[in-house]
Amino acid sequence: MKTIKFRQFTSLIRKEFYHVFRDKKTMLILFGMPATMILIFGFALTNEIRNTSIVVIDQANDNHSKKLTQKISTSNYFTIVDKQSDPRRKNIEQYFQKGSIKLALIIPNNFSSEIESHNTCKIQIIADATDPNNANVLTSYMTSIIRNYERQISGIPNSNCNIIPEIKMLYNPKLKGAPNFVPGVIALVLMLICVMMTAISIVREKEMGTMEVLLVSPFRPFLIILSKTVPYLLISLLNIILILLLSVFVLHLPIKGNLTFLFIESALFIITCLTLGIFISIKAKSQQAAMLISLVGMFLPTVLFSGFMFPIDNMPLILQFISNLVPAKWFYTIAKSIMIQGSHFSALWTETLILTAMTVLLMVASLKNFKVRLEP
Repeated sequence: MKTIKFRQFTSLIRKEFYHVFRDKKTMLILFGMPATMILIFGFALTNEIRNTSIVVIDQANDNHSKKLTQKISTSNYFTIVDKQSDPRRKNIEQYFQKGSIKLALIIPNNFSSEIESHNTCKIQIIADATDPNNANVLTSYMTSIIRNYERQISGIPNSNCNIIPEIKMLYNPKLKGAPNFVPGVIALVLMLICVMMTAISIVREKEMGTMEVLLVSPFRPFLIILSKTVPYLLISLLNIILILLLSVFVLHLPIKGNLTFLFIESALFIITCLTLGIFISIKAKSQQAAMLISLVGMFLPTVLFSGFMFPIDNMPLILQFISNLVPAKWFYTIAKSIMIQGSHFSALWTETLILTAMTVLLMVASLKNFKVRLEP
């Protein structure tokens, strides 16, 4: 009797295994998701910073300055994108505002003479402190390279030759966390609210049976889709005003850029998120599916690939490419540049153009996939 029950029990287990292995979606969740998560988090969740773009202003252009520059370029931490001899040739801050560099090194014109006379020599390090953690790490790397070069030319660690790095934290001298996280939180909140709320709008009409009434009405599909986005657009604009008021008066985060420009860019990002939510709503077959896609599919990429939690430059090329498909990445760059750096449209036109292109493509895709007749 016990043998029969055991065989019945094992047959039920075997049957359940058959159900699992036959369902491709279940297999993807069981094996694909863990492998994907461990690879993404393994590459993305790192505090190590490598190959950071910097500018070197070498006013000395002598033997020691060239050797120090060579030592910096051969390290895995920095990549010199430009080397100048006169700081007036280009405004260094333009590099920072465009996001081209994260750090600048200025070598004085009396560098070699001060070293050879065993005097104290000062060298300036300017870091983009909109992300205080990255700024601290980068200045620490650069200081370590300078100290190593000092020991190398002195022969002994306790030599009279002393190279003193003068560190300047640009945009955020007090290294507050709010300048970095507020723009990222704005992007995250708008992405989740706009995408999630609009993602269930059309599919909800289908489930409630009211979509038939809309389809037989004289309104065109474009107007139907537009009517689903306008309420959430206005609500999201009110959220932007609320977040900015809290940032200024509670977190004491001054907005250095043009407020109107920031509001227009925020409106563009909101429209991008709304069109993405509409596209999800059109493709999803149930409110639960739309909610799951909008939450899981948007929250994780926004946190990982927007740049406000983890530096994108440290990720593998494939993950950097994926980050370009996340709208929050471009808006985070725009919001941070306007709020903290005071950047203008001339420095952010590329990001604005990309968000505009995403909005147009998503709107066209939504109109193409919107069915004027419901499936039976």
